[in-house]
Amino acid sequence: MRVPSMIGRYRITERLGSGAFATVWLAEDDVLESQVAIKVLAENWSHHPDVRARFEQEAQVLRRADSERLVRVHDFGELPDGRPYQVMTYAAGGSLADRLEQGPMAVRTALRTAADIAHAVTVLHDSGVLHRDLKPSNILFDTVRGTERVLVADLGLAKSIAQASGFTVVAGTPGYMAPEQSLPGGGLDVRADVHAIGAMTYQMLTGQAPQPGRPNGRSAPSKLRPGIPRQVDRVVMRALDADRNRRWPSPAAFASALESSVSQGRVMRSLRHVTGTLLALVLLALTAGATVPGGTPKGWMRVADTGRTFSVSVPGEWARQLRDSGWNASSLGLPSGTEPGLQIGADLRDLAGPALFAGSSRWLVPGVPVTWPSHPGCRRQLDREIRAAGLSGQARRCATATVSYTDVLLTGIGHEGVYMQIRQPVGTDHTDTVLRTLRLDQS
Repeated sequence: MRVPSMIGRYRITERLGSGAFATVWLAEDDVLESQVAIKVLAENWSHHPDVRARFEQEAQVLRRADSERLVRVHDFGELPDGRPYQVMTYAAGGSLADRLEQGPMAVRTALRTAADIAHAVTVLHDSGVLHRDLKPSNILFDTVRGTERVLVADLGLAKSIAQASGFTVVAGTPGYMAPEQSLPGGGLDVRADVHAIGAMTYQMLTGQAPQPGRPNGRSAPSKLRPGIPRQVDRVVMRALDADRNRRWPSPAAFASALESSVSQGRVMRSLRHVTGTLLALVLLALTAGATVPGGTPKGWMRVADTGRTFSVSVPGEWARQLRDSGWNASSLGLPSGTEPGLQIGADLRDLAGPALFAGSSRWLVPGVPVTWPSHPGCRRQLDREIRAAGLSGQARRCATATVSYTDVLLTGIGHEGVYMQIRQPVGTDHTDTVLRTLRLDQS
């Protein structure tokens, strides 16, 4: 395929991908100093009036909706050879299909992503349009002002809801499209898109799309991945019901149910932890002095946050006081909100004593800038690249005359990131050992 050097005023840098009907290019807008994606209709389809009209309609729908939850169209034009093109949002975070290549997602991440998709599709429905081809490759991720956003793309098969009863052509992607989409003239409504979002949710949780007619093809997610709450099973399987009258009535209702299941799970974990915290510390104390499962060194203790999102080990002499009420990622310049976090130390009132803080956040994702903490009077040492628990990132260390601080930031695609701050006496450095003990709960 010949690579164009320019499309309009946009300088082409690379090909992002090709499909049956179009090719998408990454380009530089040198005037506005930004990157854009340019979708060009394939040459063999550019002279088919119906395909060309659908390509133009997609641009019109996206432009009319003009939402931060949908890919935006900034310009539309035509190449010298007559092929039309759309200038669109470049989503630097890739697609959901890319992330699913790594396997199932953490349950909370999967449910939040599914709810975000449902909210985006609600915007589309409010504009009077059915998508009809929701699938992982059409769900993109972009970061705006430090916050990752889900974007719905590719409205090539989108149709007006008002015309839904008159659809006569079978359209959609097997594995995601609702049963009624296989029946020409069967009539569609917003519940067809609910089914597709449910199928993607199922895949994010289990690593595979639901496949009716095959063994385990419609098993509840917990059957394929033990540990998923029954409430989540009920919410997802209702979205996938073959009878659309039993599905969630809209993407908004599905999103609300997903968000409720996340909240209920947190409440239940918190209630269990009220009676379990002291017991956990007693058990940790009993294991001190021996190497225990999970890679905890001799004489160290393993601790976890309230929801068991992550656990980490520290020297036994540090493990006298624990706070696990969470943290607020706004301290790193990220969106505000309480998320899993803990602090453990010999005396948490002693601001110079040995201690560890650790917290996870949905906002800690690759490429998102953070505001690193400052330590007045602390002499900066060399930064270094690190890896732990399947995540990668950076460690920054500084020291005063008596105490050192190591700030650690770890991120990974499809996972919540982790921030740590390790405070310890000068002359002691347990950072690498602490990082080796970090464990993430992927349930």
